[in-house]
Amino acid sequence: MYTITTGGSSTDSRSRSPSPRSKGYSSRSRSSSSNEGGYSRPSSRSGYSSRSTSRGGYSRGGNREGAPRSFNAKRSFKKDYIDEKLFINKEAGITETDHYTAKHAFTDFGINETLSANLTAKGLVTPSPIQDQSIPVVLKGGDVIGIASTGTGKTAAFLIPLINKLVADKDHKMMVLTPTRELAMQVEAEFVAFTRGMKLFSVSCVGGSPIMRQIKELELGVNAVIGTPGRVKDLIERGKINMSYFDSIVLDEADRMLDMGFIDDMRSILGAMPKTKQGLFFSATFSPEIKRLCTDFLKDPITVSVKSRDTAASVMQDVVRVNTDAEKVEALHEILIKPEYSKVLIFREMKRHVDGLASELTKRGFKALALHGDMHNRERERAVKALEAGKVQVVIATDVAARGLDISDINLVINYDIPNNYETYIHRIGRTGRAKKLGSALTFVPKR
Repeated sequence: MYTITTGGSSTDSRSRSPSPRSKGYSSRSRSSSSNEGGYSRPSSRSGYSSRSTSRGGYSRGGNREGAPRSFNAKRSFKKDYIDEKLFINKEAGITETDHYTAKHAFTDFGINETLSANLTAKGLVTPSPIQDQSIPVVLKGGDVIGIASTGTGKTAAFLIPLINKLVADKDHKMMVLTPTRELAMQVEAEFVAFTRGMKLFSVSCVGGSPIMRQIKELELGVNAVIGTPGRVKDLIERGKINMSYFDSIVLDEADRMLDMGFIDDMRSILGAMPKTKQGLFFSATFSPEIKRLCTDFLKDPITVSVKSRDTAASVMQDVVRVNTDAEKVEALHEILIKPEYSKVLIFREMKRHVDGLASELTKRGFKALALHGDMHNRERERAVKALEAGKVQVVIATDVAARGLDISDINLVINYDIPNNYETYIHRIGRTGRAKKLGSALTFVPKR
């Protein structure tokens, strides 16, 4: 079902009048690594401080995931009970729950010609439902609440209209907050592809990457900041990002950021923005916490709710009954030697357990890599790219890979450890059965 509604109220009584602040740009050209003919980058005076610091090149944001320094005291790690029947679906098929006919083509939106040409070059001609309904609203300056799951095209739904605003007004600045660095990097990759030849700059501000490199990019001047809340808040506190210069903000997978304990950081970042900001909140679910954020920081938002095909319906699901650790490893071995499982993603809860299983599978002759929040950014990128290219058969990951990880043709997801809740299970198995293809998922459960 696809619905679009108006509504929502805000304690923010702002109007969309131009901001009184000055946002000039430097005439200096980028002095290094430029291949665009010596054009100017936005000045460091436009929201980015060039003031030096003596704090060194380390993030104060905690772990390399960009996690907040302290979690909400009420946060609980208790697992929900999940009926084993929900892990079984032996009649998977590709079905669409509803048919949707787009009202527009991308060329109908009146967007910049270069941007339109870049979309065409990527094969984007007809908008997805959330793009079709969101883009016109964002182009008019409205706030949007997008209820949509992974794979519905929500990244383009907010990037396309906001990039168009950047082209029309180079003083305009945008920020995208994501729960994980993998998702942030994917969003930035889309930004780079959409803005080819448009002389727009972005920076990915995430944990696990050198903060001094990010600071240097900020000081040179960028049009878009894409990052995780912990690292972005760190840079704000260092005086390297001035939120008063940002006109648009996107919370991508807002529910996941809440789950990870980012609520205080998110509120701090949003609260530092101008009253005239444009806010776009995208979430797979609309919890009371998300509703409160929308009420506090959005003005008369349009709600776009997209019900896509049921992820679970396109994934063949079953359970594997084992008791001891030795039984689990042997059962996994027997699964992985099957030739049809050439790209496998395995989920474990603990980082040390991820490393341990990756080591064990390597000893057994399987090509396997680990993926979790304590790894350096380049190591995580290596694992993702290796599985994508088929250089390894298996990646063992924590739930950092449950959302935002888009690797084509993963043919099997294994829940080596039962997830904390059913929503996480759905996101895990959503890494397979994508793009109108069937996938498979197995969950290890105790013997009865």
